[in-house]
Amino acid sequence: MEIKITQERYNPLLKRKEIAFQVEHTQTRSTPTRLEIHKTLAEMLKANPDAVYVKRVETKAGTMLAVGEANAYDSVEQAKLVEPKYIIARNMPKEEKETAEKTEAPKQPEKTEQPAKKEG
Repeated sequence: MEIKITQERYNPLLKRKEIAFQVEHTQTRSTPTRLEIHKTLAEMLKANPDAVYVKRVETKAGTMLAVGEANAYDSVEQAKLVEPKYIIARNMPKEEKETAEKTEAPKQPEKTEQPAKKEG
């Protein structure tokens, strides 16, 4: 897997680097996982791995080339404020995702009894 950053822009308002990248995956023959890309990008950018989020990875049809987008935040706290929860969940390892789901109690709507309808 070989990652090439095609575009990098710093967004001072959101305190993050917005990155566009290409992944050539001829050796592995399959599209790399978000976690693999996440780790490699964090190393390339010399950033905290907990503050890097891969938003999108898409393989071009018929090629061994995937393109995607990622955000690298200045701090983990800033990332938690800005990134949507579904993106944060997608970038978690499977084990962490399962434990997070277990600790988060599912909210069930309260049951209200409706008065019986009168016929007639």
